[in-house]
Amino acid sequence: MRKMKLWQKGIELDRQVEEFTVGDDPLLDLELVEYDCKASIAHAQMLKKMGILDAKEMKELETELWNIIKLSQRKKFEIKTEDEDCHTAIENHLKKKLGKTGEKIHTARSRNDQVLTAIRLYSKDKLEQTETCLLDLIKILKKSSMKHRNIQMPGYTHSRKAMPYTVGKYFEAFVATLEDDLLLLKLAYKMNDRNPLGSAAGFGVDLKVDRNVTTKLLGFGQTQNNELYCQNSRGKFESITVFALSQIMLDLKRLANDLILFSRDEFGYFHLPDGFCTGSSIMPHKKNPDVLEVVRARSALINSYYFQIIEIITGLHSGYSRDLQLTKGPLMKGFRVTLETIRIMKLVMAHLEVNTEKCQKACTEEIYSAGKALGLVKKGIAFREAYRKVAKDL
Repeated sequence: MRKMKLWQKGIELDRQVEEFTVGDDPLLDLELVEYDCKASIAHAQMLKKMGILDAKEMKELETELWNIIKLSQRKKFEIKTEDEDCHTAIENHLKKKLGKTGEKIHTARSRNDQVLTAIRLYSKDKLEQTETCLLDLIKILKKSSMKHRNIQMPGYTHSRKAMPYTVGKYFEAFVATLEDDLLLLKLAYKMNDRNPLGSAAGFGVDLKVDRNVTTKLLGFGQTQNNELYCQNSRGKFESITVFALSQIMLDLKRLANDLILFSRDEFGYFHLPDGFCTGSSIMPHKKNPDVLEVVRARSALINSYYFQIIEIITGLHSGYSRDLQLTKGPLMKGFRVTLETIRIMKLVMAHLEVNTEKCQKACTEEIYSAGKALGLVKKGIAFREAYRKVAKDL
């Protein structure tokens, strides 16, 4: 017998329509089970305060919700297509275990604010993980910057030698840009740090709910007060979050691209350990920087996730539309790809070797031309005259 859906009223949904509309949610929502259960525990505590639940019912619900979390952590909690999502699967489990008590948990909420709350909690957690991971990479880059601060290397414009720089300052540039990315992560966190629970389908409920109770219990910074905006912000907040991730990936792409170039035999400024390089099925000598090439390509994935969300939400009417279900996948994939990429770049940068001799040998005479012109300026010669004089001698 197929399970009842939360919205079902006696008419069975066509199987093909069901599979099409449910999509990937049963798989994606496995990552949301813990967050939805924690939100449900907070919601149950609010219902107890309202008098909807008594102390015994509240305790039973809390105990069973923690059991679901434990099942999920052991990968023993299943979400089937007929469940549609984790929210239905969790409520069906509660009704099976607790009967009428399980049927009370949905009072004063909708799946609309349920999924919003779970995604916000998930995003906050993942943003914290991303920030921690990025800070680790920044520390590695700072260490490399200090270690190689006096090693000269050419700086480049138009992919040609320009002026002398140092390896330390080169790494420091990526420290600076990734620190800016931290600011974007903090902004995304602030946007997600608003509690939508209790806004129901976007128009509130005709009950005396105290939404500040769940805000405090769930650790949100504030309550998202306008119920309709709770629904209108779905997709918008996800796009802001994935945009922040895209900027990290853009910077890692640039770093990977540089390392691919500068580790070539023709340059040899940097060296990747052999254990980080792949080979060729036909050419025995090959040592390929595939790891960096995949980093470079993954930036495009994050951009595509961002544009998927933007295109989905563009032109939607106010209030919930089923289109918004499809913003979940790009968000979750975005976190997974970005975290994996930061971790691999931490490994690469921790083991990257600098060839001091080749860096300094590459600092050929012509890259000091601007310095020579400025030296003449210090002697009182106009810069444009000094520029021509140095250029003539090259």
